[in-house]
Amino acid sequence: MLSSNIFQACLRTRPHLRLSSSRLWSLPARRNAATAAAVKPTETSEEFVKEYPVFELTDEDKRRLKFQRNIGVSAHIDSGKTTLTERILYYTGRIREIHEVRGRDNVGAKMDSMELEREKGITIQSAATFCDWVATMPATGDKEKYAINIIDTPGHVDFTIEVERALRVLDGAILVLCAVAGVQSQTTTVDRQMRRYNVPRISFINKMDRPGANPWRVINQIRQKLKISAAAVQVPIGVEDDLRGVVDLVRWKAIYNEGEKGNKVVESDEIPAEVLELAKEKRRELIEQLAEVDDQMGEMLIMDEEPNTQQLAEAIRRATIGLKFSPVFLGSAIKNTAVQPLLDGVCAYLPTPSETKVVAHDTSLPAGAPQVELQPASAAPLVALAFKLEEGRFGQLTYMRVYQGTMRKGQFIYHARTGKKVKVPRLVRMHSNEMEDIQEIGPGEICAIFGIDCASGDTFTDGSTSFSMTSMFVPEPVISLALKPVGAETPNFSRALNRFQKEDPTFRVHIDKESKETIISGMGELHLEIYVERMKREYNVECTTGKPRVAFRETITQRADFFYTHKKQTGGAGQYARVIGFVEPMSMNEETGKDVEFVNQVMGGNIPSSYIPACEKGFYEALEKGTLSGNPVCGTRLVLNDGLAHSVDSSELAFRLATIGAFREVYNSAKPIILEPIMTVEVVAPSEFQSAVIGGLNQRRGTIVDSEVREDEFTCIAEVALNDMFGYSSHLRGITQGKGEFSMEYKTHQPVLPQVQAELEAAYKKSLGQPKK
Repeated sequence: MLSSNIFQACLRTRPHLRLSSSRLWSLPARRNAATAAAVKPTETSEEFVKEYPVFELTDEDKRRLKFQRNIGVSAHIDSGKTTLTERILYYTGRIREIHEVRGRDNVGAKMDSMELEREKGITIQSAATFCDWVATMPATGDKEKYAINIIDTPGHVDFTIEVERALRVLDGAILVLCAVAGVQSQTTTVDRQMRRYNVPRISFINKMDRPGANPWRVINQIRQKLKISAAAVQVPIGVEDDLRGVVDLVRWKAIYNEGEKGNKVVESDEIPAEVLELAKEKRRELIEQLAEVDDQMGEMLIMDEEPNTQQLAEAIRRATIGLKFSPVFLGSAIKNTAVQPLLDGVCAYLPTPSETKVVAHDTSLPAGAPQVELQPASAAPLVALAFKLEEGRFGQLTYMRVYQGTMRKGQFIYHARTGKKVKVPRLVRMHSNEMEDIQEIGPGEICAIFGIDCASGDTFTDGSTSFSMTSMFVPEPVISLALKPVGAETPNFSRALNRFQKEDPTFRVHIDKESKETIISGMGELHLEIYVERMKREYNVECTTGKPRVAFRETITQRADFFYTHKKQTGGAGQYARVIGFVEPMSMNEETGKDVEFVNQVMGGNIPSSYIPACEKGFYEALEKGTLSGNPVCGTRLVLNDGLAHSVDSSELAFRLATIGAFREVYNSAKPIILEPIMTVEVVAPSEFQSAVIGGLNQRRGTIVDSEVREDEFTCIAEVALNDMFGYSSHLRGITQGKGEFSMEYKTHQPVLPQVQAELEAAYKKSLGQPKK
């Protein structure tokens, strides 16, 4: 029966032979590669194109969404994200007075609500808030009131998941850059994340009051390093300490900040003489940059027509929402200069929730079925995404973005992954660590819910649809530490670790099988250090940590064939399984993001189909620990070609053990090597220490990728193995008299040097101990 079906499936393309799609889907579940390819086209056939009711946006929906913005503030470390958000909240009337990140009053910025954040002067968790702003529209000059949801994100690469999940649910973003340092390592990471989720951005060059501020160099860096067309929509009036205001190139007005803390905006039609020529030149540059990415502006430039204010503003908006262009604003948050025009730009140029295309997958259809576009209509069935979890004073707080439909207090909602029905006991809007109770929330809004058990990235519906949204990208941890509580272990130890794991997908915990130690893994030393400190403060559990461990990996470099028989005879039924095939190196699959794969090419039923999953399970189990250094194996594909089963002695266990045995036997023949994580390290230090810094990086086997010398400081970018970076922060402080700083982020895994591999192999063999005789 099977062979005739395969024969028909393979011949189905011949003109005289016609098979219905239902006939094809009646093939047996186990297919080889040829038959799988033969039936694949039917997966996206008309059979799975499902009709969904179309929900038109009502006039009320359109009006509400038109004046709604969901934005994030992202940047490199110390670019002024939290300071800028503090000004935005002050000018919109959300807070009554400004507090600085490292202020003398020891209050700290509003968005840094955690005690650790205020102590260290860094953002650790992303914080959400909302505000209203009466914006001046550049196209018409009218004043309109907008509702803005803002998420302030951390700059450190160790907390990159906070940026990742914020950008997953936002419609637009402000990319903050330092006027002196320009595009830095974490700026490129944030740029990559914005591209991943198709988030339009406006750029804000902050710290224009600093000595050495050069916005035009930064704009060139945006074009060259971030590969996006960008142009200034403002020109500064005065430089460095003398910064007084900006010239709006779109509306052609001079804008000054006056009054206490710059809360009074004064506009003038008279452009100061000292910047008039520069303003004309930069307006021309703005039009030329837009002409490259916008057809209407391109035609006007060819026809030598001068665009009016409305045409220019509409072109900037079109190109920004189309992800082709980024308008660049200038100012200084700390000096309270030009923050209000930036807010006008957010309202004018970033998209509304209805202008962002959002798709979901219908879980009732196969994985290959087309995705469904969601409509931000309040009458449509509810679809919401939980993007962040937090342990609050009243239990678990779940941050949600509503994409479609309306969520009400007391309503029953359904967990898309588990199908569980839960009631919404309390609905709040967040203002950093403060809450405001609300009765309902509409599409395009961000809110928080208490008392719902879920994971980060879960979808919730009202039960009438089976939609599920894709989760966010979660990077793999790069560093591990052994963790041990001081004194006797209390329930709070495991409670804290469970909570942190649930809140942060990049924080992993496992027990080492051999040493029985608790191992925590994360994105960097600071990441793990913060969690150890939080355990002490929030759970009263003091811990000691072991030496940091690097996430080494193993991989194979050539193909090797295996022919392995697993035979074990005991009283009664024994164990028998034979597996034949080969292992080969594999590169990362861009679609799935995986670099290990099990391929079944067994023909003719030599291995019964019920045992194939056991073989696959055995392969993945064998990958958990390589024989060179005991680290996980990556970049490997196992192809199972043939085998043999016994009618009595074969079992799932036998085939699982046979696959593990075959992989371990053939592993050394495939020339395995050990891989280590390579980090992109960016060092910023005064110019006089340049040779000492580069010498220090060379000592650590670093490869210098790029270096840039500015007036009094220089930036050096290098690729260094993480294993050689331990203790670098104290070394850098020593050679630069405490003036140097560095940041690093994971780039890739690369083979270790032969002598390092020999050391790691010897250490692993030693740790295994002498085999028992």
